[in-house]
Amino acid sequence: MLKTFPPELEKQRRMIERIAREQGLDFFETIFEMVDFEQINSIAAYGGFPQRYPHWRFGMEYEQLRKQHTYGLGRIYEMVINNDPCYAYLLSDNEFVDQKTVMAHVFAHCDFFKNNVWFSKTDRKMMDGMANHATRIHRHIDREGFDPVEQFIDVCLSLENLIDPYSPFMRREDPPKRPQRPTLRDQVERAIRYPAKPYMERFINPPDKLKAEREKGLKEEQAQQRAFPASPQRDVLDFLLHHAPLEDWQADILDTVRTESYYFAPQGMTKIMNEGWATFWHSRIMTQHCLRADELITYADHHAGTLATAPGRLNPYKMGVELFRDIEDRWNRGRFGKEYDECESVEQRRMWDTGLKKGLEKVFEVRQVHNDVTFIDEYLTPEFVDRFKLYHYRRDPATGKMVVVNRDFQTIKQTLLFMLTNHGQPYIYVVDGNYADRGELYLAHKHIGVDVDIKYAGECLINLHRLWRRPVHLQARIKDDMLLFTCAGDTVTQQKIKDDLPKPAHQV
Repeated sequence: MLKTFPPELEKQRRMIERIAREQGLDFFETIFEMVDFEQINSIAAYGGFPQRYPHWRFGMEYEQLRKQHTYGLGRIYEMVINNDPCYAYLLSDNEFVDQKTVMAHVFAHCDFFKNNVWFSKTDRKMMDGMANHATRIHRHIDREGFDPVEQFIDVCLSLENLIDPYSPFMRREDPPKRPQRPTLRDQVERAIRYPAKPYMERFINPPDKLKAEREKGLKEEQAQQRAFPASPQRDVLDFLLHHAPLEDWQADILDTVRTESYYFAPQGMTKIMNEGWATFWHSRIMTQHCLRADELITYADHHAGTLATAPGRLNPYKMGVELFRDIEDRWNRGRFGKEYDECESVEQRRMWDTGLKKGLEKVFEVRQVHNDVTFIDEYLTPEFVDRFKLYHYRRDPATGKMVVVNRDFQTIKQTLLFMLTNHGQPYIYVVDGNYADRGELYLAHKHIGVDVDIKYAGECLINLHRLWRRPVHLQARIKDDMLLFTCAGDTVTQQKIKDDLPKPAHQV
């Protein structure tokens, strides 16, 4: 049962909201609810939503969170939902200073949800949407039985990351055009002709050669028209939804999982920025406006615990807030641009200050347009890496201590970008839905620094086969070999790709 919101806390909420808006934060109406640790663990297990469809995974996550809280291994101070209005849950046994910190933190999260472009395509009424999804799946359970529905949800959840998070922002395919029969002029232009005088035409452009080239071009064009899909498709779930032989209730469940995956995708794409932005503002609001003298030690202790980072680990709170602070400082002092980059004096760079005072304006701009990958790519600097010792570490087997093994800025930056790109998961595309004219599904891995994990890839192929009901293939480069993994049942086989194998419709 929800706890009553204390009057003193409500007074602080109104004050913090007013200060946040005066600082320039812009957010939807935010509704706070007080819950105990059992309730907040239950809500967290459901991804932040009180109502979701039933599945054993949520129960497993709840049990894990409950044990972490019970044994002091982890604690959820708050939860906030990207919705309009935003909903936030406060833990009832937090100290008073923690509640104020959390409310300032929440208002900054809500500002990020509303204004960051990567959240602009998300459903702002997802609180109702999740409840509707739960109702629909309960209806399927009543009709089909609990076990078949749960087993099918298992299959769909194992594939929930096979989406294209960028697709809401672009049109991948042109609208279909009415096919037209190629004219003789089109066929002639399909062949390569070289300019020649009339009396040299037959020697420079032999008719037999032109005819062969026209026929070859026509075959290639026909093959391209038969390609299915017309181009490589990264949204595998969408392809399955439209082309796999699914029953109506199965298609509805797959569509539900896909819709929820797209809702949560921006949160994975902006974890560092989102937590850094919220920490940036809660620390400013608390230290400059809301912190009483008797709360200072408790606040500092808990804030330091949030930002604590072990060597070789990435703390999104610490990384994000320090990068925002660095951006604010650099744009306040004019420490960017051609003149600054070309300055070779260490002392001059350290003392550089043009009095630009554009730092706060810049951090709001960054908050609006970037995700974690572009944030790190654009604003991580060698000075920042050195200041916070973001080096590559390895445990020394002789001493058991973590030691630095690499300080090269470009290597460190590329490693971070590989970790963050596509959530550190491989890029998988549908390249042929009718492989070898046998109705088989052919997927391909586009290698951009992230390898395919054979163990998980095998399980995914088995589940894809359960949806497609015909053999499913995955082309992937493992070390120096290009391999083809095939699932035609409950087992996965592999072979090296050779020239005698049929080629898929597309390559990535």
